[in-house]
Amino acid sequence: MHYFLEANKRLITYSLIMLIVIPIFGINLVLHFLGNILILIFLIPLLLLLFVFIGFNFYKSKINTCKNCGAISLGLNETCMNCGANLNDTNKINQLDRKPSESTIEIKAEEVK
Repeated sequence: MHYFLEANKRLITYSLIMLIVIPIFGINLVLHFLGNILILIFLIPLLLLLFVFIGFNFYKSKINTCKNCGAISLGLNETCMNCGANLNDTNKINQLDRKPSESTIEIKAEEVK
């Protein structure tokens, strides 16, 4: 009997804890605990996906395209690595400073007979 107690000390400890916890706090505690673990299993991948999305948008905003040769740079350089053009002059134009007539396309419709 003494050998059984020594070998299964953890099993007896956890069994006693469960016999004390379940009657005092009820089975509701165990169900909420398992439910929270399942929620974390689903939320951790969603949080990682959110961080990847934020990182992608951060790097996407730093990308500059040279208007002379079309080369793409990360925005850390002031000059194009291909042709040497100044990238500060070719940065994206602020959309708030542009007039609406510059960005709209006028289409004339003609009746075909």
